[in-house]
Amino acid sequence: MSEESDSLRTSPSAASLSESELPPPPAPTGYVCSLTEDLVAKAREELQEKPEWRLRDVQALRDMVHKEYPNLSTSLEDAFLLRFLRARKFDYDRALQLLINYHSCRRSWPEVFNNLRPSALKEVLASGFLTVLPHTDPRGCHILCLRPDRWIPSNYPITENIRAIYLTLEKLIQSEETQDGFPIRIKAVHVVNEPRIFKGIFAIIKPFLKEKIANRFFLHGSDLNSLHSNLPRNILPREYGGTAGVLDITAWNAALLASEEDFVREFCQPGPPCDSILGQALPPEGLSSEAPCDDSMRAVKSQLYSCY
Repeated sequence: MSEESDSLRTSPSAASLSESELPPPPAPTGYVCSLTEDLVAKAREELQEKPEWRLRDVQALRDMVHKEYPNLSTSLEDAFLLRFLRARKFDYDRALQLLINYHSCRRSWPEVFNNLRPSALKEVLASGFLTVLPHTDPRGCHILCLRPDRWIPSNYPITENIRAIYLTLEKLIQSEETQDGFPIRIKAVHVVNEPRIFKGIFAIIKPFLKEKIANRFFLHGSDLNSLHSNLPRNILPREYGGTAGVLDITAWNAALLASEEDFVREFCQPGPPCDSILGQALPPEGLSSEAPCDDSMRAVKSQLYSCY
């Protein structure tokens, strides 16, 4: 991104006009920043987001989409494009590639993304397989709680769990405060009550993970004191040795179900069967809808994902 000046330039003819003769200001774009002053400062430091250049950067990405992918069916609203700019620290090229990958994945995995709305996943939500805790951690990260033991494979396929996870992540990034990746970034994965075999499997795959990613996994076993050294007890429910009351899934389920119209508008509209301009994006390895339901996955009782 070029470091061009954002100073105003006034032409001699405009400067000579009286205040009443000046042309009206441009119409607002519809975007209104909802970040607090602290978060604006954090975005400037961590994401290279400059408020005075924000709309210019959005327009630059919008222009790139028009020029390079004119047939791409995507939202071009300021808030939507900002997700991808923030996720790639306002690097235009990388933000555009993330946008293309996002749509490629949606089109190549229809069993997950078609008809993706809360009312279609009521059984998963009611099972308690996942929820978002009501309190954020000290860094402001939301905490996504997954409980694989709540999934009964004979009731529905694993893709329904994946759909519910994606639905939750989409809901989380509707808030500007969480737009740091995905556009979303997993800051930590805390696994509790994991079986011994899980530790062995993780030890095998860990060398193949990027160091930054591997260092975000924490296996606590049954040692809740270890968990509390990372996530304070006052934000955790009683089930995890916390003091924030009994784990309640109803509030998050209600929030998702109240967003039905947003998801219908985004994921349930007819569109082209295939975008030839998009590259092929495959579902994550091991998460194919054809994969057999494996009861061994349910042995990992709980996982806590701390994410923006």
